[in-house]
Amino acid sequence: MQILLSFLPKRTLLFSIFFFACYFLPMTLGWSEVATTPAPKPTPQLFKPTQPPTREFQLSNGLKLIVREDHRAPVAIFQIWYRVGSSYEPLGLTGISHILEHMMFKGTNRLKPGEFSRRVAEYGGVENASTTRDYTVYYELWEASRMPISFELEANRMQHAAFIAQEYNKELNVVMEERRMRTDDDPQAKTYERFMKAAYVVSPYQQPVIGWMEDISRMNLEKVKLWYQTWYAPNNATIVIVGDVKAEAMAALAQRYFGAIPAKKLPEPPSVREIDTLGERRLQIQLPAKLPTLFMAYNVPSLVTAKDPAEAYALRMLAGILDSGHSARIETQLVRKQQIAASAGVDYSLFIRGDSLLTFSGIPNNGHSLAELERAYLDQMQQLKTTLVQTNEMERVKAQVVSSLIYQQDSITSQAQLLGQLESAGLSWRVLNHYLENLQKVTPEQIQQVAQKYLTPDRLTVTSLEPITSIQPK
Repeated sequence: MQILLSFLPKRTLLFSIFFFACYFLPMTLGWSEVATTPAPKPTPQLFKPTQPPTREFQLSNGLKLIVREDHRAPVAIFQIWYRVGSSYEPLGLTGISHILEHMMFKGTNRLKPGEFSRRVAEYGGVENASTTRDYTVYYELWEASRMPISFELEANRMQHAAFIAQEYNKELNVVMEERRMRTDDDPQAKTYERFMKAAYVVSPYQQPVIGWMEDISRMNLEKVKLWYQTWYAPNNATIVIVGDVKAEAMAALAQRYFGAIPAKKLPEPPSVREIDTLGERRLQIQLPAKLPTLFMAYNVPSLVTAKDPAEAYALRMLAGILDSGHSARIETQLVRKQQIAASAGVDYSLFIRGDSLLTFSGIPNNGHSLAELERAYLDQMQQLKTTLVQTNEMERVKAQVVSSLIYQQDSITSQAQLLGQLESAGLSWRVLNHYLENLQKVTPEQIQQVAQKYLTPDRLTVTSLEPITSIQPK
């Protein structure tokens, strides 16, 4: 324990000691209000971390501003979220949102290419951006008094991004090389891309965020500019600020820099609902690779698409039962005890705007096959269908969810990321106010019910990567 504590940051160590003393120690010692009366066995309660105050504002042009004050350090993060990503893209234009993200750093009517990043660096900040299926987000992280610069810079490039042909040609080559490096030359990433294409039958979630190479190579500057003019508008954006700021002051800055930008008529986003599948889908990929890999997924709803939100929370708990640390079932059974898997994991996206997947992935251990790993996964799912989860196992997963949220509070970036993700999915950041409470309500019976309802063969997609020896030129 002494060795472990020596690696903890000082603030994390002090918080852990305080948390242990205030929460666990009284139960351990059996303290009670009346010393002569034996303390009753405590009912498991879910510790709820205190969240900093959060305010929401909306301008007349539709721009939403969410401010969470966190005064522990004199820093703040500014994020602007546009509700457009790869799931908004029609066939033939896959990857256009990501290409546009690159072009947003290539100048405006007031800034030369690259000058945006130089301005931020000059004032000691860092900036970047990312594109996903549901959104594109840009951010600046710096000393809190620099917030007005973020407002000025982002308002300028919301309206006046420059589309210079020479810069576009360079960035297009960068994106194509990025795809080669991250996907085409990586057998597991390439397999996963085809796996997603099979797992989603009609939803645009089947499309890679970076786009198909055929579409990227045929993209032109005018199409990218039109995409920008279509989706980059105040009524399609949310600003999230977390840090050492005052909410009212941030609202005033938003009005000053964004208030005069006109709203736009936005197109109807493509549907991200999945159709009922008619049977198991199975795909075998053969590529030059070092290790065999298995991907399995069941089509399931997200919190947005579930008819009963309780089912989404039950699926979140089900995923936690299977894979939430070294004591979870997958790690305990498949990796350590049976040693069928060299690595294994389960993933479920709760906060997305479309239907989701409960995904299983793994690499079989030496001496074991992909078929054995698949059977081991199916056995785990069968147990969930036939045997109720024990109370102590439920409490362990809930405690891990709580600890994860506590650690997120220690990072203003993580706090902002979660707030923006919820808003971009069509939910509200207020979902967090009842998130732990809703997880606490999940029962073993509900987990069994969603397992029986959704973990069925007709919802299953299985994709295996089988390594082959690459052909060497003579």
